[in-house]
Amino acid sequence: MSLDLPPVAPSVTAELVAALPPRLRKRLDAGVAKLAARPAVREGDTVRIAVDDETDVVLHAPGGTVTGADAIRCGCLLAPGCLHRAAAASAAPVADETPAPGPAGAPEARGEAGTRGDTGPAARTGRAEGIGTEAATAGQRAAAQAVFDAAAAVLEAGADGAGAVLQAELLRAAHTARLAGLPRAGAAAVSVVTGVRAARSADPGHRLAGLAGALADTLGTAHRLPHATGPELARLRGRARQPYRPDGSLRLYGLFCEPVLTATGYAGAVTWTADADGRLYTVSDVAPGGPARATGAADRAVRIGDTALTHRELSRAGLAVSGATVSPTGRLGAGAGVRAVRASGATWRAEPLEKLWAVPAAEQVARALDGGQDLLFLEVAVTGTVREAAGDCLLADCAGLTLRLATAHDDPALPCRDNLRLLAAAGDGRRRIVARLVPGPLPRALLLATEHPCAPGARVDLGLDRLQHADLPAGAVAPQPSAVPAGDRDAAAPLHLLRRRVHQAVSGGRRVLAFAGGGSGDGGRLRRLGLATGADLLDGLHAAAADRSRDAFGRLLPADTGRFARAWLAAAVYLDTVERALCVNAWETAAAGASSPDPARSAAAGP
Repeated sequence: MSLDLPPVAPSVTAELVAALPPRLRKRLDAGVAKLAARPAVREGDTVRIAVDDETDVVLHAPGGTVTGADAIRCGCLLAPGCLHRAAAASAAPVADETPAPGPAGAPEARGEAGTRGDTGPAARTGRAEGIGTEAATAGQRAAAQAVFDAAAAVLEAGADGAGAVLQAELLRAAHTARLAGLPRAGAAAVSVVTGVRAARSADPGHRLAGLAGALADTLGTAHRLPHATGPELARLRGRARQPYRPDGSLRLYGLFCEPVLTATGYAGAVTWTADADGRLYTVSDVAPGGPARATGAADRAVRIGDTALTHRELSRAGLAVSGATVSPTGRLGAGAGVRAVRASGATWRAEPLEKLWAVPAAEQVARALDGGQDLLFLEVAVTGTVREAAGDCLLADCAGLTLRLATAHDDPALPCRDNLRLLAAAGDGRRRIVARLVPGPLPRALLLATEHPCAPGARVDLGLDRLQHADLPAGAVAPQPSAVPAGDRDAAAPLHLLRRRVHQAVSGGRRVLAFAGGGSGDGGRLRRLGLATGADLLDGLHAAAADRSRDAFGRLLPADTGRFARAWLAAAVYLDTVERALCVNAWETAAAGASSPDPARSAAAGP
């Protein structure tokens, strides 16, 4: 959407859409598109949209978020039951009903559903609490079923057909889940709505794989929760808030700072630090906002004690903290009893930070895939660039492994893409980097920070610092992007046969898989390649898509959305599991150098 609107609570959007009569519901998507083209003016906590020369829609967002239906007002004759209020809520970002998030994969974004696709559908995140045979309550089982049904309806229609009404139903289910004590399912459902809106608005940050992952997480959590007990149930319930525990005194060293810019309307910065033992801690400043806040937050003072350090300064300096409080994910609290003063920092090649790069890459990847921290500390040499559908990415040698390094953000307001182009021209000298793992059959990561190309000891935060040609070695010229190597295509090809059908369903819904003969040969190809389970799941997915019963008069009966959703979920879980096994195998094989990979490990990576 082109409007700069404040985030709206899911319950508000659901309430306004539910209040519309059927004739107005049919016009809601058109109303959203029309409203997005109208001028809007922000005055403090109020945003005013001019519907026409005589009518305005006003959104009042104290604290940056619209939390009640009465905070959206319209001056038309049909108000308050008009289309304009529901359209404004549907056009706005979905507010996060938990504390403001960090970047995907960072503290406070984990433990709930993510939107990037790097959180698998098998409900890995969250922390088990308690043991025994405690079961979900009747209210929780009903709320989980509501989330499943609403998410299944979105899958049935696909992102292309999931308009504002279906989105509002899923938001209503998300709100019900939170009230029932299921924050994980609620957050997962909201992430699906956010992904669907990004897809329908052609948001440059939209990734189909991310939406597929969010949808699988939502369906998987809701499907499994009624049957779970004990620790599994605790994981699937999730937590609405991260508790902060006392952690005494800390001596921290700045690592890097990254911008936060989410599709849910939050922006800011997160600074990563480490202690002398290599444990990671973060300081964040995230609030409702857009790209300007993401770039500006780096120059704001960190919210810990009385220190005047900005995030940008802390990323290169140090911090001595007393009375520290820390969340389970490493986020530092800013309570009244916390004291902090500036201290000396350390370079990446000096103790204690150097030990982060001493951990073998394969071990770091295994830790990330097991639910640990997903940051990778690597030493690489850029060898070229490769052109992909999402844009060019760097090819780098990492201890004999060919690694792809992509941008963490594509928003043109951030310097990520421009910095990546300049790094391609900086030469093949080895330098240390910090990146975020992207699980998949080929080694891949998002580049976050790097040592400076020409200034020893200096480093560049690629989402905030803008490199110039003067920062490059003399005569540096960017190489021309190459095509995707044939070996890479071969490595990904077998699973691609299943992945493209899973993703097609997310984009176009059941109908794209229901055509007679569509993809009928893919199952046979998967079996010939040894992926018999994948072939069976793909055949089951096509069968569920094509299954439409008729009544005695030959009329089509309503589709069984539940059966199609379960078939799709099974395929998505299998795909995610195999891809993660292949990811571990790819990094471990590279670590073994020229020697053959462990046969047992290779077998584990198979179907």
